[in-house]
Amino acid sequence: MSLIRLLSMITRTGTMTEPVADAPIETRDGFVPPACLRGSVQVRHVDAGSCNGCEIELGAAFGPVYDAERFGARLVASPRHADVVTVTGVVTQNMVEPLLNTIDATPNPRVIVSIGDCTRGCGVFAGSYAVAGSVDDFVEVDVHVPGCPPAPEAIIAALRAVTRR
Repeated sequence: MSLIRLLSMITRTGTMTEPVADAPIETRDGFVPPACLRGSVQVRHVDAGSCNGCEIELGAAFGPVYDAERFGARLVASPRHADVVTVTGVVTQNMVEPLLNTIDATPNPRVIVSIGDCTRGCGVFAGSYAVAGSVDDFVEVDVHVPGCPPAPEAIIAALRAVTRR
C-alpha cells in the first residue's frame, strides 16, 4: 500500500474514539482535586488482589477506542512519577505492604482512585482467609468508581474528575 493511499484512508476514516459520556462516580466528602493536577495526570495502577475484571476495563479505558490520554491521563511505571494511584481488588494479606509502599512513594499532592466494588466491602471475596480488608481500610480513597467491573466510561469519568477536562 502506498503512503498516499494510506493517508487518504486515514483522512476518510477520521477519529474513531468513543464519545465522552458521564458515568456515576463517588468522591470523598470535601474532595477538591489539587490545582496542580489540572489538565494532566500520571497514573500508577496497583492490583491489590482482584479477579482481573477491572484490569481488563482499565486496559480498555487506556486503549485506542476510549483513549484516556485525550483527557490528560497517562499510565506510568513508577509511583515516583505518578500523581494518581488507581487500586483494584480487595487488599490481600500479601499486598498490604506493597500497596502502602507504593502510596508512600507517590509524591504529594496525590489522588487515590479505587476501581470496582471489591475495593469497598470486598465483594465476593469478603471473609476469605487471604483478604486483609478493603482499600478503604488502609488508605483514604478520594474517588471511587463503582461497578463489577466498571465500564471504561466510568473509569475515564473518574480521571476527568481529577483533571477537570
